[in-house]
Amino acid sequence: MKVLACDGIHEDGLALFRNAGWDVQVAPDPIKDPDVLALALADVDAVLVRSATKVPGEALARAEKLRVIGRAGAGVDTIDVDAATNRGIAVMNAPDGNTLAAAEHAISLLFALARHIPRADAGMKAGQWPKAGLTGFELEGKKLGVIGLGRIGGTVARKAQGIGMEVAAHDPFLPAAAAGKGSVPLKSLDELLAWADIVTLHIPRTKETTNLLSEARMRTMKPGAYIINAARGGLVDEAALLRLLDEGQIGGAALDTFTTEPLQSDSPLRAHEKLILTPHLGASTSEAQQAVSTILARQIIDFVATGAVAGCVNLPPLTAEAAREVGPWMPLMSALGRLASRLVPAPTRLEITYAGRTEALDTRPLSRLLVAALLGTHSGRVTPVNALQEAAARGLTVAETVGGDGDGFDRLLKLKVVGDHRTREIEATLHRGPRVVRLDGVEIDFDPQAHVLLMRNEDRPGMIGTVGTQLGAAGINIVNFALGAAGDGQARAAITIDRPVTDEQLATLRATPGILSLAQV
Repeated sequence: MKVLACDGIHEDGLALFRNAGWDVQVAPDPIKDPDVLALALADVDAVLVRSATKVPGEALARAEKLRVIGRAGAGVDTIDVDAATNRGIAVMNAPDGNTLAAAEHAISLLFALARHIPRADAGMKAGQWPKAGLTGFELEGKKLGVIGLGRIGGTVARKAQGIGMEVAAHDPFLPAAAAGKGSVPLKSLDELLAWADIVTLHIPRTKETTNLLSEARMRTMKPGAYIINAARGGLVDEAALLRLLDEGQIGGAALDTFTTEPLQSDSPLRAHEKLILTPHLGASTSEAQQAVSTILARQIIDFVATGAVAGCVNLPPLTAEAAREVGPWMPLMSALGRLASRLVPAPTRLEITYAGRTEALDTRPLSRLLVAALLGTHSGRVTPVNALQEAAARGLTVAETVGGDGDGFDRLLKLKVVGDHRTREIEATLHRGPRVVRLDGVEIDFDPQAHVLLMRNEDRPGMIGTVGTQLGAAGINIVNFALGAAGDGQARAAITIDRPVTDEQLATLRATPGILSLAQV
């Protein structure tokens, strides 16, 4: 496996990759050109980035091997997640690693705003004694409005309460029923903006949150209120902020993130005395960089080795413990998907039933893997990441049921695959490894991972010998011959062989009297 590390990923994380046998390639500088990045991604299995190297959709077009994009931090707005998902590429981040660093930076900006620390420092270093005009305010008793009460916002809220501030929050991603259930009361956005003396933002940048603090919303804030944005650029309308600072509607602001990064050298933000600016330093502590690199490395290594998807933003979360539980089922799901694609080449509906003792089984990754194998057999790059999107695009309806009678098995997987002209049913379980135990209602037993001939034949003496003789003459050894009577004068057989038969040999077998149909899977 190969991993490309961009943007100065901490060495501790890279060491974990090397110890796991990965080939680590380090980009000496951030890769700004999408064409250069596309070339670099063409031969790697994973790429690690921070905020400097952006991953647009066009850079993924030739990334045939790429399985994971890892963001050493929280925000993934510099990565085209939709394009990655469409390509079947997992996108992972490590939001927990920089929680404390980002929260402490926001608190630092809070103190810097309250006491004019940057202006005081700059005046002193310029040979002045700039005491006049730098009267600050005390934070105890002031009202802090936190927009976004996740890991970082929650930590900021607790620290602000610790210095005696009154704290309330608005979180667009929390249900209304959560209001009043924690130590931080929730308010609507309009209520929070009208209430707070200082507003601090801790939310991702999305279509809905871009320019969340618009000019109209900032005008509803208390005259002279303060704003802190140490989350993502673009949450605050920067041009409107400058106007409102000039008017005195906003008393001051501290920005660590910007709509365009790096901030242009001639940006008017740089010249405003009521603005404190830092160059996206929220996660820039040695402890945070070490933590995010090692967390991300472990997540990617586990994902490749076991299918665990902790920290994956475009797959349902699957912990390492849950991955160990579903792990034995994964080879079965892949094999059944390939088998189903042979039996019904153009499916329109797939019904998946997890019967028996399956209530505690996390079936989401299993169903995705099955669909990926079903669709990927014939065309395209389909992985569990984009399997459901591909199913919808191809007109395949996927239905899943958990529970029901296992028909004597502890856990039984039932598949019903419907196409335009045929319907096939497969039942399988894990018993001495992956096993198909019924095919179209007929009891039969074979390993779907092996080379298998599925035969429908007249139920009369001599058929086994006839087929065995022909295979033997072709130099093909029969590993297992499983036969089941269908009860309609016909029989079903699954003949496991040591190697595939040729098209010519298959045609000869199909022409044998008594053989009604024969498929190689």
